[in-house]
Amino acid sequence: MTTAYDVPANDIIKKTAEKLKENEKIQPPEWAAYVKTGAHRELPPVEDDWWYTRCAAVLRRIYTDGPVGVQRLRSIYGGKKAKRVTPAKKAKGSGAVARTIAQQLEDAGFVKKQKAGRVASPAGKSLLDNTANEIKKELVSEIPGMQKY
Repeated sequence: MTTAYDVPANDIIKKTAEKLKENEKIQPPEWAAYVKTGAHRELPPVEDDWWYTRCAAVLRRIYTDGPVGVQRLRSIYGGKKAKRVTPAKKAKGSGAVARTIAQQLEDAGFVKKQKAGRVASPAGKSLLDNTANEIKKELVSEIPGMQKY
C-alpha cells in the first residue's frame, strides 16, 4: 500500500489541493486575498488558489508529524525576516492562517483535535494515501523503473 511518505511532497500537495477545492467546507476567508502569510513576508501570496495549496500542505504535515498544534505550524511556515543592517532572524508564520486552516480541515473531517494538538483522522489519512497511490501509478507509467519501489 502506498502512503503519503512514498511520493514526492510537491506532487501530493498539488493533487490534494485540487481535491480540496471540491470540498465546500474548505473556502478561503474574505481576508485571505490581503493577508500576509507571516511577519517575514512583505506582500501577500500572488497565486489565486494559495489557500488550497496551504491547506493541502498543512494536512500532509499533520499526517506526517501529528499531533501538531498551531504554534508548531507557525514555526514550520515561518522564515527569515530580513532586517536592514543586522543579520536576519527567524520569524513565525501567521497564526490566523494556520488556525483557520486547521479549523476548516477539522470541520471537513480530515483532522481531529486531541489534547496535545491535531492529528489526521481516518478520512484525512485515506485522502492522502489514495492521492499518493494515484501519483505512484502516474510515476510508474512515466518511469517504468519506479515499479520496484
